[in-house]
Amino acid sequence: SYLNLIEHNRRRIGGKLLGDIADALEVDATTLAEGADAGLMTGLREAAADRSDVPAERARAEEFAGRFPGWSALVVAQARRIAELERTVETLSDRMAHDPHLAASLHDLLTTVTAINSTASILVETDKIEDEWRDRFHRNIHEDSQRLADSSQALVAYLDTMGEAATGAGTPQEELELWLTGQDFHISELERALPPPTEALLRDAAPITSVSGRDLAVRFMQRYSGDARKMPLAEFAPAAVAAQFDPAVLAERFNADLAAVLRRIAMLPTPAGAGRIGLVICDGSGTLTFRKPVDGFPLPRFGAACPLWPLYQALSRPMTPVRAMVEVAGRDAMRFLAYAVTQPAGFAGFDAPAAFEATMLLLPADRAAKTVLPVRPVGTSCRICSQADCRVRREPSVLVGGV
Repeated sequence: SYLNLIEHNRRRIGGKLLGDIADALEVDATTLAEGADAGLMTGLREAAADRSDVPAERARAEEFAGRFPGWSALVVAQARRIAELERTVETLSDRMAHDPHLAASLHDLLTTVTAINSTASILVETDKIEDEWRDRFHRNIHEDSQRLADSSQALVAYLDTMGEAATGAGTPQEELELWLTGQDFHISELERALPPPTEALLRDAAPITSVSGRDLAVRFMQRYSGDARKMPLAEFAPAAVAAQFDPAVLAERFNADLAAVLRRIAMLPTPAGAGRIGLVICDGSGTLTFRKPVDGFPLPRFGAACPLWPLYQALSRPMTPVRAMVEVAGRDAMRFLAYAVTQPAGFAGFDAPAAFEATMLLLPADRAAKTVLPVRPVGTSCRICSQADCRVRREPSVLVGGV
């Protein structure tokens, strides 16, 4: 009966039985215990949350992902594609309704067409017009026509730019993240070149198409290159492994600020078979400005994140480092050692308001230093969080029963 419950996904396997099965299959017992891929499970739950009108069997999501991983991946990919297309339509609709440049261009076109029509009406309806006035009307028609042609060409070019931006990765931040994902967030050219070959890298960065995306990429590469000069890869990588990625130890070793150390750890090449290290950066408003995702810790792309993240705790305590062991709420709970710190974002001057930037590093528990800390349950965003007794919840969750 116990094996039957396990096979029907009603009991979790553990203890000696799990070890015996792992030995027989010659795999790590941890792999069997974790169940379906955490990223795939998160995608399925997000897909179900987006279509709450469809009665999806949320309680059997893990069974579906385990039995049909290919179909599950297809469902997740389609859900994300639908979300991207819906966002494109919303973006274009908003631009069409509220874009001041588009409104001004259309107003200019209507004004010019009205002027040409009025002048032409005078010439057609008036039988006798002095030569001086006829020449003036002809000149006005010619000048207005030229202006109409120029305005029309500018408007068409602007609409073409809108279309290209809408069919691309989305926002400039998404363009940068898509390119960095293809590089696995490690750019070897910036590790050895001085100054950074930004123009050469941008020529090969196909996902980055907008001017704003290029500006973000240039700023990112300049910061990346500066961190690499302070903490060379040949010295920093072995030191990080020896220190078990402890940012305080590395900051003292390389005489660097904590935020730079957190960024540098996240940009190290990922060894084969090792879990990726995550990184999140936000500005003073709490808006996420940079994401390096890590399996088991979903990062929301739209909307607000979980206020229980150490990132936001650090944001309220500038220059005070924060460390916490966090566990993402849900059936496939995974633990991460999070390091966070908030530092000034450049020198604003004596009379300007201070601007801060918070940075959080996410280390999978098996890659972090063995530290005894109380476990802090956190979520992704309130809408798909299964934590029932959260004191900072903003809205009800669509997940029922911790699914």
